[in-house]
Amino acid sequence: MSYGWQGVKVRLVPLDRAAHLENALRWFNDPEITERTLVGDLPIGRLAEEAFFEQALRTDPAGTPTEITFAVETLNGEHVGLTGFYRIEWRHGAATSGIVIGSRERWGQGLASDAISVRTRYAFEALGLRLLLAEAMADNPASLRMLVSAGYREVGRIPGRYFKRGAYRDAVLFALHRDDRARAS
Repeated sequence: MSYGWQGVKVRLVPLDRAAHLENALRWFNDPEITERTLVGDLPIGRLAEEAFFEQALRTDPAGTPTEITFAVETLNGEHVGLTGFYRIEWRHGAATSGIVIGSRERWGQGLASDAISVRTRYAFEALGLRLLLAEAMADNPASLRMLVSAGYREVGRIPGRYFKRGAYRDAVLFALHRDDRARAS
């Protein structure tokens, strides 16, 4: 696919059932991949994943998007993950962001960092947002490092926020302001 928002290593492209559904279904049912994600402890069947794909660009009653999801592909077209925004609040210029690199053999290669950079550029330049929020579990050091390196600042912690794999886990909350990013560039 030669279109989409491109970075150095990856391109963010619209979800396509034929190209991306099977990978998403496999990834979100893989306990190793979902071990430290905020989703993934309940089995996701084909019908549920198809419904997600059908509503990948969710809108409010007025037709305004409230969620935008991209497939993350390498520049040669290999589907390696998903990223996007949910809880888009247009009035406030804010959205919550998330990412998963589901291709385990591609972990540690900087694909998620590049995808976050492209996603941030899209949020600030195309959508006109001013604030991105994110959260990660405190026991996910790779995600914490990645968010900080992308310019997000830790703004809080919620003890025992998520029940995951038999224990309550702390959530770390992050924020990235457009103005902060502009000053860092």
